[in-house]
Amino acid sequence: MKTYMAKPETAQKEWFVVDADGVPFGRLASQVAHILRGKHKPTFTPNVDTGDYVIVINSDKAVLTGKKLTQKYFKTYSGYQGGLKETQFKKMMEEKSDVALLRAIKGMLPKNALGRAMARKVKIYKGATHPHEAQHPTPIKVKGGRD
Repeated sequence: MKTYMAKPETAQKEWFVVDADGVPFGRLASQVAHILRGKHKPTFTPNVDTGDYVIVINSDKAVLTGKKLTQKYFKTYSGYQGGLKETQFKKMMEEKSDVALLRAIKGMLPKNALGRAMARKVKIYKGATHPHEAQHPTPIKVKGGRD
């Protein structure tokens, strides 16, 4: 039995749009990472970027369960002594919800050049509008979200 190996130049790229309004944050990030990776296609090849483009709208309306808004922190370290900065997740969601979601998605992708290329194919917007109408994105529904 032969194993199918996709070629990067023959991969068909599609555009999808996801509405994050009322969707659990982690569930949204994992579904978007799944599409970016290309695992939803029968032509999935681990070492080739066969994934699609994803547009996420209303990123500031994604919800977190439990006490994550107050107990979860984003940490950045400058490399110097005492250079650890912590930002509460509630503040990140109010000010930079698109950055918080991008960071969650990047954490679910491979940690190499292929993963960085996949992360460039996600477009995240706080509002309900996006400038990618010319690509005719297909709306998809995240499992576990609000009906």
